[in-house]
Amino acid sequence: MSKQCVVCGKKPVMGMRVSHSNRHTKRLFMPNLQKINIILAGKKCKEYVCTKCIKAGKIIKVSSRARTAA
Repeated sequence: MSKQCVVCGKKPVMGMRVSHSNRHTKRLFMPNLQKINIILAGKKCKEYVCTKCIKAGKIIKVSSRARTAA
């Protein structure tokens, strides 16, 4: 699975997990990616896009009606 948003380039960020005793261990903060049908560079494709880009309307979704009509 791709771990990077096609639109904004958001990818995993390294951080620390901190226990109650204040011990630090490495961890990854993963972006919330969804695989959706979008129009990218004039072509239909299925790509991973983060939910913030979907909510902000930075992408053009391929509607189900357009696929059946074509």
